[in-house]
Amino acid sequence: MAEGYCVKCKSKREITAGVEEVMKNGRKAIKGRCPTCSTVMFKILGGKAVSPAAPASPGPAAPAA
Repeated sequence: MAEGYCVKCKSKREITAGVEEVMKNGRKAIKGRCPTCSTVMFKILGGKAVSPAAPASPGPAAPAA
């Protein structure tokens, strides 16, 4: 799983029971717990989440000039 910073332990720890989420601004993040003290840990991942693409429908054809 991902490694994050635990604020309570003040060290980097492996995030246990991590779940990938999409924040309101569209960014991906992992939310889980610290294995030592069970504090909630949150790590923002790089890049925006990609939403499923809608099938492209052909628009009205432009007349050839």
